[in-house]
This record gives sequence, C-alpha cells and structure tokens, in this order.
Amino acid sequence: MEVKFKSLSIFEFQERFPDEDSCYQYLADLKWPNGYVCKKCGNEYYSKGRNKHDRQCTRCHYSESPTAGTLFHHIKFPLLKAFWIVYYMATSKKGISSTELSRKLSLRQKTVWYFQRKVREAMKSSGNHPLDGEVIVDETVVGQQEEGTRGRKNKKKKLVVIAIEKKSKGASRLYAKHISRASAKEIGNFMHAYISPGAIIRTDGWTAYIPLKKDFPNLTQEKSEKKGKNFALIHRVIMGFKSWLRGIHHHASFKYLQLYLDEYAYRFNRHFMKENIFDNLLNRMMQTKPIISHTYY
Repeated sequence: MEVKFKSLSIFEFQERFPDEDSCYQYLADLKWPNGYVCKKCGNEYYSKGRNKHDRQCTRCHYSESPTAGTLFHHIKFPLLKAFWIVYYMATSKKGISSTELSRKLSLRQKTVWYFQRKVREAMKSSGNHPLDGEVIVDETVVGQQEEGTRGRKNKKKKLVVIAIEKKSKGASRLYAKHISRASAKEIGNFMHAYISPGAIIRTDGWTAYIPLKKDFPNLTQEKSEKKGKNFALIHRVIMGFKSWLRGIHHHASFKYLQLYLDEYAYRFNRHFMKENIFDNLLNRMMQTKPIISHTYY
C-alpha cells in the first residue's frame, strides 16, 4: 500500500510564516545555505545592508537582497502575501484561481494573476525525470467550439500532446506540451524531452508516430477501439485536465496554455509526495531567473 503524505496545513504555515521577517529569513537561508559568497568578487565576508536581510560585501560593497535574481525580484506587494499565493497553488488539490486569491488576500486580480504566472514558470519540468516503464501517448484539443468544424480543424482550439506513465491501474506521472501541428517532428521533440528511449510506449494509429519507432523501438500502435476503450486511462487524464482548466481558469488566455499545462503536471506528478511540495516550489522560484515586465503590477 502506497503512503500518502499530508501537505503543510494552514495552521503549520501560519506558525512558520507569521510575518514578513520570517519570509525574508527563509529566502535568505535558501539563497545562502552554505554561507555568503559575493557574486561579484567572491568575498565571503559581509556586513548588514540597507534592509535587515540584505548582505553587503565588505570588499566591493555590492549589496544583495534575498529576492534579487529570483522570481521574487522587485516584488511590489508584501512578501507574506506572495508566500500565501505559492502555498495555495502548491497545496490546493485543484489549484486556485486569481479571482479567489484576490478575494482572500485583498490584492488586485491582475496583480495576483501576474505573480501566479511567475509561480507557473517555476513549475516547469526540469526534464531530469523522463517517463519510463509503460507509457501511453495521445493528442487532444482544448478550447472553444467553432461552428461547422470538428477536432483538429477547429482554429479556436489548441493542440496538445500528452504522455502518461502507467503504474498499476492508474497514471503515476504525466507531461504535456502545446504543439502547433501533430507532426512527427513536433511530437518527436516532445517525446525525446519527456520519455525514456527504452519506455514501452503505446499510441493510436496516427501516422506521425511511424517515423518515431526508430528512436523508440518499443513503440507500438493500436487501432482505437469503440469509444477509445483501450486508451481509457489517458482519456480520463485528458478529461481531468480539461475539466480543471474550465473550472479554475475558465477565462484563461490560450497564449499561456503551456503554463497551465506545466501547473497541472507539476501537482499531478506530486500527488503522492505532498509533504514537501510547498518548500520545493519556493526553492524552484529561488533558482529561476526573474521575469521583468512593467505590466505586471
């Protein structure tokens, strides 16, 4: 029987991060875990900077804050509220909308949405853990229905390729990517990035998969049975994503579809490892370069 870990509770979160100071201290500990080293000259000695948690090099006098060079860079609202946004996005089973966070945290909806976009940047896959074992690949379309057209001919819909790693009777992990065409090149780029060459891969009869058998020798194609019975598992996963997208982000712009795919996959891939998901996401945000835009706030 698999062990399901509990995520950080609201009460535990409030105890760990009661104020701004505790948040800055946490980021400082993440940024300089092995002691301070000046990024400009390599000096290991510092004095107090302008703000409490800033560190100023004693040699070149370069001053650096815990948030500099990270996705928290130049944040223009309280850091504690930013931590709350990260917390809700990491631990809410189905995620949380910018409208709901705006209400909870007394922030403008656009301010929340732009910061959520930064969090989603940190949710992107590292590419270090490709799917292995039994893998199922399929394509689907998401978006509005266009009258008089169906499936991939619908210009208002966007094409997505998705792969799941099957364990027991369910899907243990998934990756998904927005593609412009269901060609061997685009599907192949996705598979090379996210699937192990030795994986046992099942797909339907779409012709674009035929050239990919050279690089994925264990890829087999099956004719889809009535109502896709032989691909029921991946169809359930796809419907789960579509339902989530409509329910949480029903006004989402498809310009940012890949970010929503990354967010969904990030939480899905950690549904049995929720104990450290919040800390993992904060660490990722500290390791990701800042996104600078004057339209964010």
